[in-house]
Amino acid sequence: MNVNVTPTATTTNSTCVLIGKSGISDFLMSVYILAFVFGLIFNVLTLGPIYQQVKRQNVLGIFLLSLSISDLLFIFTMPLWINYYLHDHNWKLGVTSCSVAGFFYYSNMYISIYLLCCISVDRCLVVSYPLHFKTHRTSRCAWVQCAIVCIVVTVMHVLVLIFDEQQDAHDNKHKNDRCYETYPMSAPVALYNLLRVGIGFLLPLLVLAVSYWRVLATVGQSPGLSAQAKRKVRLLSFGVIGIFSVCFAPYHVILLARSLAFYNSTDTLSQGSYCQFEQLMHFPFSCTLALSSLNCVVDPVLYVLVCNRGQEKGILCWRRQRQTKTEGCVLTANNRIKSNSNLI
Repeated sequence: MNVNVTPTATTTNSTCVLIGKSGISDFLMSVYILAFVFGLIFNVLTLGPIYQQVKRQNVLGIFLLSLSISDLLFIFTMPLWINYYLHDHNWKLGVTSCSVAGFFYYSNMYISIYLLCCISVDRCLVVSYPLHFKTHRTSRCAWVQCAIVCIVVTVMHVLVLIFDEQQDAHDNKHKNDRCYETYPMSAPVALYNLLRVGIGFLLPLLVLAVSYWRVLATVGQSPGLSAQAKRKVRLLSFGVIGIFSVCFAPYHVILLARSLAFYNSTDTLSQGSYCQFEQLMHFPFSCTLALSSLNCVVDPVLYVLVCNRGQEKGILCWRRQRQTKTEGCVLTANNRIKSNSNLI
Protein backbone atom coordinates (compact mmCIF):
# COMPACT_ATOMS: atom_id res chain seq x y z
CA MET A 1 0.00 0.00 0.00
CA ASN A 2 1.10 3.61 -0.45
CA VAL A 3 2.92 5.36 2.33
CA ASN A 4 1.18 8.57 3.30
CA VAL A 5 3.35 9.51 6.25
CA THR A 6 2.03 11.86 8.90
CA PRO A 7 4.16 14.82 10.01
CA THR A 8 5.34 12.89 13.06
CA ALA A 9 6.32 9.88 11.01
CA THR A 10 9.72 10.60 9.53
CA THR A 11 10.85 7.02 9.11
CA THR A 12 10.74 5.25 5.77
CA ASN A 13 10.01 1.72 4.71
CA SER A 14 13.70 0.80 4.71
CA THR A 15 14.31 2.05 8.27
CA CYS A 16 10.97 1.37 9.96
CA VAL A 17 11.05 -2.38 9.33
CA LEU A 18 14.21 -4.14 8.17
CA ILE A 19 13.52 -7.14 5.95
CA GLY A 20 16.69 -9.00 5.09
CA LYS A 21 17.73 -12.42 3.91
CA SER A 22 16.80 -15.14 6.38
CA GLY A 23 15.24 -18.56 6.74
CA ILE A 24 11.89 -16.85 7.12
CA SER A 25 11.60 -16.41 3.36
CA ASP A 26 12.35 -20.10 2.79
CA PHE A 27 9.70 -21.10 5.31
CA LEU A 28 7.06 -18.86 3.74
CA MET A 29 8.00 -20.06 0.26
CA SER A 30 7.53 -23.68 1.43
CA VAL A 31 4.04 -22.90 2.74
CA TYR A 32 2.99 -21.32 -0.56
CA ILE A 33 4.46 -24.22 -2.55
CA LEU A 34 2.46 -26.72 -0.49
CA ALA A 35 -0.68 -24.58 -0.82
CA PHE A 36 -0.16 -24.32 -4.58
CA VAL A 37 0.42 -28.04 -5.18
CA PHE A 38 -2.29 -29.46 -2.93
CA GLY A 39 -4.74 -26.66 -3.63
CA LEU A 40 -4.47 -27.24 -7.36
CA ILE A 41 -4.80 -31.02 -7.02
CA PHE A 42 -7.76 -30.98 -4.64
CA ASN A 43 -9.68 -28.30 -6.53
CA VAL A 44 -9.19 -30.01 -9.89
CA LEU A 45 -10.25 -33.39 -8.48
CA THR A 46 -13.42 -32.01 -6.92
CA LEU A 47 -14.35 -29.73 -9.81
CA GLY A 48 -15.96 -32.58 -11.81
CA PRO A 49 -18.25 -33.88 -9.03
CA ILE A 50 -19.21 -30.33 -8.08
CA TYR A 51 -20.09 -29.54 -11.71
CA GLN A 52 -22.33 -32.62 -11.81
CA GLN A 53 -24.19 -31.26 -8.79
CA VAL A 54 -24.59 -27.91 -10.55
CA LYS A 55 -26.06 -29.66 -13.62
CA ARG A 56 -28.67 -31.15 -11.32
CA GLN A 57 -29.42 -27.59 -10.12
CA ASN A 58 -28.10 -28.42 -6.67
CA VAL A 59 -27.90 -25.19 -4.68
CA LEU A 60 -24.97 -26.30 -2.56
CA GLY A 61 -23.11 -27.30 -5.72
CA ILE A 62 -23.46 -23.75 -7.06
CA PHE A 63 -21.85 -22.30 -3.94
CA LEU A 64 -19.07 -24.90 -4.11
CA LEU A 65 -18.41 -24.22 -7.80
CA SER A 66 -18.09 -20.49 -7.14
CA LEU A 67 -15.75 -21.23 -4.26
CA SER A 68 -13.61 -23.53 -6.42
CA ILE A 69 -13.34 -20.98 -9.24
CA SER A 70 -12.25 -18.30 -6.80
CA ASP A 71 -9.69 -20.64 -5.26
CA LEU A 72 -8.29 -21.62 -8.66
CA LEU A 73 -7.88 -18.00 -9.76
CA PHE A 74 -5.89 -17.36 -6.60
CA ILE A 75 -3.87 -20.55 -7.01
CA PHE A 76 -2.79 -19.51 -10.51
CA THR A 77 -1.21 -16.34 -9.05
CA MET A 78 0.51 -18.18 -6.22
CA PRO A 79 3.76 -18.76 -8.20
CA LEU A 80 4.24 -14.98 -8.10
CA TRP A 81 4.34 -15.09 -4.30
CA ILE A 82 6.63 -18.11 -4.38
CA ASN A 83 9.00 -16.11 -6.58
CA TYR A 84 8.73 -13.16 -4.17
CA TYR A 85 9.90 -15.19 -1.20
CA LEU A 86 12.46 -17.02 -3.31
CA HIS A 87 14.16 -13.63 -3.72
CA ASP A 88 13.89 -12.79 0.00
CA HIS A 89 10.92 -10.38 -0.12
CA ASN A 90 12.21 -8.68 -3.25
CA TRP A 91 9.57 -8.18 -5.95
CA LYS A 92 11.26 -8.32 -9.33
CA LEU A 93 8.18 -8.55 -11.55
CA GLY A 94 6.95 -4.96 -11.68
CA VAL A 95 4.04 -3.00 -10.30
CA THR A 96 1.35 -4.58 -12.50
CA SER A 97 2.08 -8.14 -11.44
CA CYS A 98 2.17 -7.04 -7.78
CA SER A 99 -1.25 -5.42 -8.14
CA VAL A 100 -2.68 -8.50 -9.88
CA ALA A 101 -1.26 -10.88 -7.28
CA GLY A 102 -2.56 -8.76 -4.39
CA PHE A 103 -5.94 -8.31 -6.04
CA PHE A 104 -6.55 -12.05 -6.42
CA TYR A 105 -5.09 -12.79 -2.99
CA TYR A 106 -7.37 -10.53 -1.00
CA SER A 107 -10.38 -10.93 -3.29
CA ASN A 108 -10.22 -14.70 -2.87
CA MET A 109 -9.93 -14.35 0.88
CA TYR A 110 -13.14 -12.35 1.27
CA ILE A 111 -15.05 -14.13 -1.49
CA SER A 112 -14.27 -17.37 0.33
CA ILE A 113 -15.35 -15.93 3.68
CA TYR A 114 -18.70 -14.70 2.36
CA LEU A 115 -19.40 -17.84 0.34
CA LEU A 116 -18.76 -19.87 3.49
CA CYS A 117 -21.37 -17.67 5.15
CA CYS A 118 -23.83 -18.29 2.31
CA ILE A 119 -23.30 -22.04 2.65
CA SER A 120 -23.71 -21.97 6.44
CA VAL A 121 -26.91 -19.92 6.25
CA ASP A 122 -28.26 -22.17 3.50
CA ARG A 123 -27.64 -25.30 5.55
CA CYS A 124 -29.15 -23.70 8.62
CA LEU A 125 -32.36 -22.83 6.79
CA VAL A 126 -32.71 -26.15 5.01
CA VAL A 127 -32.23 -28.04 8.27
CA SER A 128 -34.37 -25.81 10.47
CA TYR A 129 -37.15 -24.75 8.07
CA PRO A 130 -37.23 -27.23 5.17
CA LEU A 131 -40.87 -26.65 4.16
CA HIS A 132 -40.93 -22.86 4.43
CA PHE A 133 -37.54 -22.47 2.78
CA LYS A 134 -38.13 -24.91 -0.08
CA THR A 135 -39.96 -22.50 -2.40
CA HIS A 136 -37.30 -19.80 -1.99
CA ARG A 137 -34.27 -22.10 -2.30
CA THR A 138 -33.67 -22.15 -6.05
CA SER A 139 -30.59 -22.40 -8.24
CA ARG A 140 -31.30 -18.93 -9.61
CA CYS A 141 -31.27 -17.47 -6.11
CA ALA A 142 -27.96 -19.21 -5.38
CA TRP A 143 -26.38 -17.83 -8.56
CA VAL A 144 -27.58 -14.34 -7.62
CA GLN A 145 -26.03 -14.64 -4.16
CA CYS A 146 -22.70 -15.78 -5.63
CA ALA A 147 -22.76 -12.96 -8.17
CA ILE A 148 -23.47 -10.34 -5.51
CA VAL A 149 -20.62 -11.59 -3.32
CA CYS A 150 -18.13 -11.66 -6.22
CA ILE A 151 -19.17 -8.27 -7.61
CA VAL A 152 -19.10 -6.45 -4.27
CA VAL A 153 -15.72 -7.88 -3.22
CA THR A 154 -14.23 -7.30 -6.68
CA VAL A 155 -15.43 -3.67 -6.87
CA MET A 156 -14.06 -2.93 -3.42
CA HIS A 157 -10.62 -4.25 -4.30
CA VAL A 158 -10.62 -2.54 -7.70
CA LEU A 159 -11.21 0.76 -5.89
CA VAL A 160 -8.25 -0.03 -3.65
CA LEU A 161 -6.07 -0.59 -6.73
CA ILE A 162 -7.24 2.67 -8.31
CA PHE A 163 -6.36 4.74 -5.25
CA ASP A 164 -3.16 2.80 -4.53
CA GLU A 165 -0.28 3.49 -6.89
CA GLN A 166 1.77 0.65 -5.42
CA GLN A 167 4.85 2.80 -4.94
CA ASP A 168 6.15 0.20 -2.50
CA ALA A 169 6.85 -2.07 -5.47
CA HIS A 170 9.47 0.44 -6.69
CA ASP A 171 12.40 1.36 -4.46
CA ASN A 172 15.06 2.62 -6.85
CA LYS A 173 17.04 4.17 -4.01
CA HIS A 174 17.55 1.00 -1.98
CA LYS A 175 17.09 -1.50 -4.84
CA ASN A 176 14.73 -3.52 -2.68
CA ASP A 177 11.22 -3.63 -4.11
CA ARG A 178 8.37 -4.81 -1.90
CA CYS A 179 4.83 -5.92 -2.62
CA TYR A 180 2.17 -4.97 -0.07
CA GLU A 181 4.84 -4.62 2.62
CA THR A 182 5.01 -0.88 3.21
CA TYR A 183 5.97 0.61 6.57
CA PRO A 184 4.88 2.72 8.32
CA MET A 185 1.18 2.20 7.65
CA SER A 186 -0.78 5.16 6.30
CA ALA A 187 -3.96 6.51 7.90
CA PRO A 188 -6.31 5.52 5.01
CA VAL A 189 -4.86 1.99 4.96
CA ALA A 190 -5.28 1.68 8.74
CA LEU A 191 -8.94 2.70 8.45
CA TYR A 192 -9.46 0.29 5.55
CA ASN A 193 -7.90 -2.50 7.64
CA LEU A 194 -10.32 -1.85 10.49
CA LEU A 195 -13.23 -2.08 8.06
CA ARG A 196 -11.84 -5.35 6.72
CA VAL A 197 -11.62 -6.80 10.23
CA GLY A 198 -15.14 -5.70 11.17
CA ILE A 199 -17.11 -6.29 7.96
CA GLY A 200 -14.86 -8.86 6.34
CA PHE A 201 -14.22 -11.12 9.33
CA LEU A 202 -16.09 -10.44 12.59
CA LEU A 203 -19.53 -10.08 10.99
CA PRO A 204 -19.20 -13.24 8.85
CA LEU A 205 -17.80 -15.14 11.85
CA LEU A 206 -20.88 -14.16 13.86
CA VAL A 207 -23.20 -15.31 11.05
CA LEU A 208 -21.27 -18.58 10.76
CA ALA A 209 -21.39 -19.26 14.49
CA VAL A 210 -25.12 -18.53 14.81
CA SER A 211 -25.97 -20.65 11.77
CA TYR A 212 -24.11 -23.73 12.94
CA TRP A 213 -25.35 -23.24 16.50
CA ARG A 214 -28.86 -23.52 15.07
CA VAL A 215 -27.87 -26.60 13.05
CA LEU A 216 -26.40 -28.29 16.12
CA ALA A 217 -29.48 -27.45 18.19
CA THR A 218 -31.77 -28.94 15.55
CA VAL A 219 -29.66 -32.07 15.22
CA GLY A 220 -29.64 -32.54 18.98
CA GLN A 221 -33.45 -32.55 19.09
CA SER A 222 -33.89 -34.92 16.16
CA PRO A 223 -35.02 -38.44 17.18
CA GLY A 224 -34.66 -39.68 13.61
CA LEU A 225 -30.87 -39.50 13.58
CA SER A 226 -28.56 -42.16 14.96
CA ALA A 227 -25.80 -41.29 17.39
CA GLN A 228 -23.25 -41.78 14.63
CA ALA A 229 -25.07 -39.42 12.25
CA LYS A 230 -25.37 -36.78 14.95
CA ARG A 231 -21.68 -37.10 15.70
CA LYS A 232 -20.85 -36.64 12.01
CA VAL A 233 -22.95 -33.48 11.76
CA ARG A 234 -21.34 -32.08 14.89
CA LEU A 235 -17.84 -32.82 13.65
CA LEU A 236 -18.64 -31.22 10.32
CA SER A 237 -20.03 -28.08 11.96
CA PHE A 238 -17.07 -27.75 14.32
CA GLY A 239 -14.76 -28.41 11.39
CA VAL A 240 -16.19 -25.52 9.36
CA ILE A 241 -15.91 -23.09 12.26
CA GLY A 242 -12.46 -24.43 13.16
CA ILE A 243 -11.06 -24.10 9.65
CA PHE A 244 -12.57 -20.65 9.31
CA SER A 245 -10.91 -19.60 12.55
CA VAL A 246 -7.54 -21.19 11.81
CA CYS A 247 -7.20 -19.84 8.26
CA PHE A 248 -8.62 -16.36 8.73
CA ALA A 249 -8.70 -15.43 12.44
CA PRO A 250 -4.91 -15.15 13.10
CA TYR A 251 -4.42 -12.85 10.11
CA HIS A 252 -7.25 -10.51 11.10
CA VAL A 253 -6.24 -10.45 14.77
CA ILE A 254 -2.72 -9.26 13.93
CA LEU A 255 -4.08 -6.89 11.28
CA LEU A 256 -6.30 -5.34 13.95
CA ALA A 257 -3.38 -5.04 16.37
CA ARG A 258 -1.19 -3.37 13.73
CA SER A 259 -3.90 -0.86 12.82
CA LEU A 260 -4.57 0.04 16.45
CA ALA A 261 -0.83 0.39 17.05
CA PHE A 262 -0.64 2.85 14.16
CA TYR A 263 -3.42 5.03 15.58
CA ASN A 264 -1.78 4.89 19.00
CA SER A 265 1.54 6.00 17.49
CA THR A 266 -0.01 9.08 15.87
CA ASP A 267 -1.74 10.01 19.13
CA THR A 268 1.25 9.59 21.44
CA LEU A 269 4.01 10.66 19.01
CA SER A 270 5.75 7.32 19.55
CA GLN A 271 6.64 6.54 15.95
CA GLY A 272 9.83 4.77 17.06
CA SER A 273 7.87 2.40 19.29
CA TYR A 274 5.43 1.81 16.47
CA CYS A 275 8.23 0.74 14.11
CA GLN A 276 9.59 -1.57 16.80
CA PHE A 277 6.14 -3.12 17.09
CA GLU A 278 5.89 -3.52 13.31
CA GLN A 279 9.34 -5.12 13.25
CA LEU A 280 8.24 -7.55 15.94
CA MET A 281 4.98 -8.35 14.13
CA HIS A 282 6.44 -8.75 10.65
CA PHE A 283 7.21 -12.46 10.86
CA PRO A 284 3.96 -13.47 12.65
CA PHE A 285 1.93 -11.36 10.23
CA SER A 286 3.66 -12.93 7.21
CA CYS A 287 2.98 -16.38 8.65
CA THR A 288 -0.72 -15.67 9.22
CA LEU A 289 -1.00 -14.32 5.69
CA ALA A 290 0.55 -17.53 4.37
CA LEU A 291 -1.78 -19.52 6.64
CA SER A 292 -4.79 -17.83 5.08
CA SER A 293 -3.71 -19.18 1.68
CA LEU A 294 -4.35 -22.71 2.94
CA ASN A 295 -8.09 -22.13 2.69
CA CYS A 296 -7.84 -23.04 -1.00
CA VAL A 297 -6.57 -26.47 0.12
CA VAL A 298 -9.17 -26.98 2.84
CA ASP A 299 -12.27 -25.80 0.96
CA PRO A 300 -12.60 -28.75 -1.46
CA VAL A 301 -11.71 -31.33 1.19
CA LEU A 302 -14.13 -29.99 3.77
CA TYR A 303 -17.12 -29.50 1.50
CA VAL A 304 -16.87 -32.90 -0.12
CA LEU A 305 -18.20 -34.00 3.28
CA VAL A 306 -20.91 -31.35 3.12
CA CYS A 307 -22.22 -32.95 -0.07
CA ASN A 308 -23.12 -36.10 1.86
CA ARG A 309 -26.91 -36.13 1.76
CA GLY A 310 -27.45 -39.00 4.12
CA GLN A 311 -26.82 -36.97 7.23
CA GLU A 312 -29.60 -34.54 6.36
CA LYS A 313 -32.33 -37.00 5.37
CA GLY A 314 -33.29 -37.83 8.93
CA ILE A 315 -33.40 -34.16 9.87
CA LEU A 316 -35.64 -33.27 6.92
CA CYS A 317 -37.86 -36.23 7.72
CA TRP A 318 -38.30 -35.25 11.36
CA ARG A 319 -38.97 -31.60 10.57
CA ARG A 320 -41.58 -32.47 7.93
CA GLN A 321 -43.25 -34.94 10.23
CA ARG A 322 -43.54 -32.37 13.00
CA GLN A 323 -44.79 -29.59 10.73
CA THR A 324 -47.25 -31.59 8.63
CA LYS A 325 -48.18 -34.15 11.35
CA THR A 326 -48.06 -36.98 8.85
CA GLU A 327 -46.89 -40.54 9.45
CA GLY A 328 -44.54 -42.82 7.62
CA CYS A 329 -41.96 -40.18 6.91
CA VAL A 330 -39.09 -42.55 7.54
CA LEU A 331 -40.38 -45.04 4.98
CA THR A 332 -40.83 -42.41 2.27
CA ALA A 333 -37.85 -40.17 2.99
CA ASN A 334 -35.82 -41.43 0.05
CA ASN A 335 -38.63 -40.79 -2.42
CA ARG A 336 -39.17 -37.30 -1.08
CA ILE A 337 -35.51 -36.52 -1.32
CA LYS A 338 -35.34 -37.68 -4.93
CA SER A 339 -38.39 -35.68 -5.94
CA ASN A 340 -37.00 -32.58 -4.25
CA SER A 341 -33.35 -32.79 -5.25
CA ASN A 342 -33.02 -29.02 -5.24
CA LEU A 343 -33.69 -28.96 -1.51
CA ILE A 344 -30.39 -30.64 -0.62
